[in-house]
Amino acid sequence: MDFLLLAEQGLNGLQLGVMLFLMAAGLTLVFGIMDLINLAHGSFYMVGAYLTAALVPMLGGFLPALAVAVLLTALLGLAVEVVALRTLYRRDHLDQVLATFGLILFFNELVRILFGPVPIFLNPPAALAGTVDLWGLKYPAFRLAILGTGLAVAAGLWLLISRTRVGMLIRAGATNREMVMALGVDVRLLFGLVFALGCGLAGLAGAMAGPVLAVQVGMGEQILILTFVVIVIGGIGSIRGAFAGALLVGVVDTLGRALLPATFRLVMDAASANAAGAAAASMAIYVLMALVLAVRPKGLFPAA
Repeated sequence: MDFLLLAEQGLNGLQLGVMLFLMAAGLTLVFGIMDLINLAHGSFYMVGAYLTAALVPMLGGFLPALAVAVLLTALLGLAVEVVALRTLYRRDHLDQVLATFGLILFFNELVRILFGPVPIFLNPPAALAGTVDLWGLKYPAFRLAILGTGLAVAAGLWLLISRTRVGMLIRAGATNREMVMALGVDVRLLFGLVFALGCGLAGLAGAMAGPVLAVQVGMGEQILILTFVVIVIGGIGSIRGAFAGALLVGVVDTLGRALLPATFRLVMDAASANAAGAAAASMAIYVLMALVLAVRPKGLFPAA
């Protein structure tokens, strides 16, 4: 495999990694701080993609549609938290799993009713529709924009959690909820805002994925499994862990799918090599997770 192809796949892996980080950051905050298993997190990813696709013709551009879609997804998440999830905080995790699985079914059917079952293809903004020359590699500008957006969000979340009063309250609420309530902090409002933030990040991931993937019903479940793997590898409740885990999973998954079939062709025929390589690539991230947990059972960077 030549160097340019390897570099392209490496960039694709980083791009997938930052997409997974946008998903994992919100989900790990919700689980680490609110102790809520939210299987419906992928549904907000799907909602963000569909809202962006619907708003582009109305607002006349991708960027304003993205901004409005992220805001609406965050507000929808806040409404779901108040109406459906707030009573589940003191329930066991099985109740949370069942309730949020029901939300997956609800949102899938709602989107199918509103937008139909046919996938929607979303075009990137005109300014990012071309390619960028990276030392001889022609790489799509929109994928680089996704990478830059993910890095900017990672820096912003680090500043929010580590350097602001809101971040201090979030960390305190995760450590000792009762003490924070005793100090007069409205923990319900705090948890609602954290949930809305997580849903907004999922909506941002879905909106950015729209021009790369088809916008379709059920697209959230496809990325949710990878997101849980990222959280386990990085450490539950840790933004730094989510970032490191997302990049690892993105690069390993992408390079595995690119390199393993070619590697198997050295020892078997092409058809068998492609099948074996695809199967091995699908298992690669789970092997990675097992190796990480064998060395660090709480993940790479568990929340302190």
